[in-house]
Amino acid sequence: MRQIISTPEAPSSPLFSQGVKAGPHVYVSGLVGIDVKSGQVAGPTIQDQTRQALTNCQAVLTAAGATLDDVVEVGVLLTNPADFAGMNEEYATWFPAEPPARYAAKLGAEIPGILVSIRMTAFLG
Repeated sequence: MRQIISTPEAPSSPLFSQGVKAGPHVYVSGLVGIDVKSGQVAGPTIQDQTRQALTNCQAVLTAAGATLDDVVEVGVLLTNPADFAGMNEEYATWFPAEPPARYAAKLGAEIPGILVSIRMTAFLG
């Protein structure tokens, strides 16, 4: 069973679903640090944008009936790999103990002003 997850609390596009729930799994699309209230990038720093991207992912998880505690994998795509330490600084506050599996790579698409895109997979078991 496949259920599309949608919430006004996270950025959306007609080109992708914010999330998809398939059985006990929730797949959250790669979301960037756009503040949906203002429609603008959350800030100029990697910490600002990481915080907002994680907030956006959390909103999709909530809409699917999941929490950050259910997350089993996180993918982080950075525009500039030199931002890795700054991203980690903010990321560590969201997953202070027993963090999920994670990968980080360079973001291939050039999106003006965007420093990070974060995606998640959660398991509701």
